[in-house]
Parts: sequence; C-alpha cells; structure tokens
Amino acid sequence: MAGGEYKIGDKIFARSSLASQYHVSSETARRAICVLCDMKIVESIQGVGVVIQSPENAVMYVRQFDEEYTISAMKEGLIEALNEQNQRNNEIKNQLESLLDTVTRFKALNPFIPYQIELTETMNHIGKNLSEINFWHNTLATVIAIRHQEELALSPGPYARLHVGDIIYFIGQEDCIIRVEQFFNGNR
Repeated sequence: MAGGEYKIGDKIFARSSLASQYHVSSETARRAICVLCDMKIVESIQGVGVVIQSPENAVMYVRQFDEEYTISAMKEGLIEALNEQNQRNNEIKNQLESLLDTVTRFKALNPFIPYQIELTETMNHIGKNLSEINFWHNTLATVIAIRHQEELALSPGPYARLHVGDIIYFIGQEDCIIRVEQFFNGNR
C-alpha cells in the first residue's frame, strides 16, 4: 500500500488469502487488518471485504514503523555497547587487581626499593645539611644516597649538604614520598 500499488477504493485479498500469502494464521491476518483499520489505512466492510481507505496513512505508518525500528535498533546497539564496555571494564579491573597483587608480593620480597627526588632552586632546605633539617624526624625517610652532579655518595651521613640539582635517594613507608615532597616543597 505504501509503495503506491493500491488506490483508494481498491479491494485487497480476504483474510484467509492474506494469511496463506504471508504464511501466518488467520487470526494474525485478522489482527493485522484491525491495526490497519485503526490507522485508517483500510476499511473492513462486511460483505464486501477489505478496501483501501488511505495510501497516505500507509506511508505515514511505514515511516513511523521505520523510526520506531531505528530507535529500537539504536537502543539495542547501545545496550550491546554498554555490555561490551562493562565486560572490558571487568577485564581491566581483573588485570589491575592482578597487577596490585604482584606489586604487593614484590614489595614484600624486596621492601628496599628507593624513592627519589630531585632538588630544584625553588625547594626548601637548599644549602643545608641533613642534620640541620632533621630529615628523618620530619619525613620518617632514610637517605641512602645523594647524587651530586656525576658523583654518587652512598650512605651520605648527617653532614651531607644539599644542592640544587642533587637527587636524593631514600627509603621508607609508602607514604614517605609524600612527606618528603611536602618537606621540600612546603612554605619557605
């Protein structure tokens, strides 16, 4: 009808003919005709049969169906994409948990992995030695080495002086890196 093959007043097949043509039950054909009648596309006249009432309404119905199908297809596509994303997120979560477990086990085996910080001209305590600034008392970190230019001083002792560009290597609890950064970057 929406394709223009029928005109107003044309009679279409009876319910039983439509059912066999489209391989559906007579009840399904009857319901389809009722829907078309409700949409004012056809009219079912007793004793005459089913008559075309409005091809324009058929075109509008097809467009509406296409839009609903498109919306439905979009919804299904979005749901499928969300399910795939959830699956990827779960895979990432599992990999992250595995990584954290490996890091925790590695730290338990080797707890002396040093942290480091490079001293810049804007940092506090430049020109002072470790004893003057009470490094351990303020940070709970132990200095194990200081690289000054090309020289690496292992276990530098309390009188090692700090210079711009020095790299301080230290060990401590996981949060000691934060305390050391705050100690050097805090208010002057």
